[in-house]
Amino acid sequence: MSSFTELVIILITLALLSLILNINAQTDCSESSDEFFNLASARNITKCKKLTTLGAEFGWKYNVDNHTKQLQLDIIIRASLHNAMGWLAWGVNPGQRPQMVGTRAIIGIRYLNGTSVIKTYNITQYTKIGCPLLPSEISDVNVSNTQVIYSATRYMMTIHASLILPQKDYNFSKLNHVWQVGQSANDVQPLMHATTLQNVDSTETLDLDTGTCVNIGHRRRHLRTVHGILNILGWGILLPIGVIIARYFRVHPFDLEKKKKLWFYLHVSFQSIGYVLGTIGWGIGLWLGHASKYYTFRTHRILAIFIFTFATLQMLAFRLKPKNTDDYRKHWNMYHHFLGYALLATISVNIFQGIAILKPVYTWKWAYVAILGAFGVVTIAFEIYTWIKFRKDIKEKKNQTTTTTQDLKAGAGPPTK
Repeated sequence: MSSFTELVIILITLALLSLILNINAQTDCSESSDEFFNLASARNITKCKKLTTLGAEFGWKYNVDNHTKQLQLDIIIRASLHNAMGWLAWGVNPGQRPQMVGTRAIIGIRYLNGTSVIKTYNITQYTKIGCPLLPSEISDVNVSNTQVIYSATRYMMTIHASLILPQKDYNFSKLNHVWQVGQSANDVQPLMHATTLQNVDSTETLDLDTGTCVNIGHRRRHLRTVHGILNILGWGILLPIGVIIARYFRVHPFDLEKKKKLWFYLHVSFQSIGYVLGTIGWGIGLWLGHASKYYTFRTHRILAIFIFTFATLQMLAFRLKPKNTDDYRKHWNMYHHFLGYALLATISVNIFQGIAILKPVYTWKWAYVAILGAFGVVTIAFEIYTWIKFRKDIKEKKNQTTTTTQDLKAGAGPPTK
């Protein structure tokens, strides 16, 4: 059990460290894609970075004019639209933190007829509640030299612009910037983008000098990773192992019933550790859901509540189960087993739901598929072995009964003293 405790401590420590450390300080454009490097170099932009979401690349050049108290900024940003039509947006926010509302945005739109347009927009709280987002002048930001480039090979869009920002509202060492990708537009009105985690997390506070940034989305991604690992390990691995032990290890293949119910202690141990890890992961998930103001994953949340509630009920059975002599013990066993198998099925479905939401590397999905496959192979093997042994025991018992009957018919009686 100590090894599992150490694993949990390591995972949570890594998550907490990610809340403290700045990330992604690489500003060398030579590490960007070749096409983006060429586009940035053509505009004398030498500072670049790969943004944390949507596969976007961002480059910038800035100058601080102490006489006019203005920040002169040239930017270039590139991302895939994933379709022949869509839009790419980038903007700055003078508020306390990077967010959609309050952003002064530059949006390039690509139409199905092959034309493109680039406009400036003020994103207000009315945009968030569904009001049309239409082009408008930006009073506090001077935008010029706007350009949009589209490459049909991979549906890549690049936008370039020069901005003059007042230093009193925009700090070059803490510049709040936002980027986004959408799939459709109504003339010059970009329509609502997707609400995946990548779309929601597309904000950061950037130091233009060093390239370091504070990214709330990056912090939450670490917690989401810990949340996923704990749930897969606790609910998705240890609980099924506990069920397998309870079903197959009483008599076959190892007779643990006679060894002071060793199977029961193993069953309780795996279930308890799995429940603790799963509950920690569930708690992290609750916090993430509470901290997410602009999106929710209803199905994933409902299934998680179902799993935690009934897993807790199953754990209470270790103390509250009826005695073997109670008349309703048989019916309780049926309920306990049915609920356990239903929980395993629900856990598998919800883990795949979580992987679909988190969209980690593909190894997550296939690793869990391999784990389920291993459980399936082990279960089938034990079922076959148990069935063969069961049939063999019945046959031996039948042979013994037949022999005893024949002896009685032959007149053989019980031995006398």
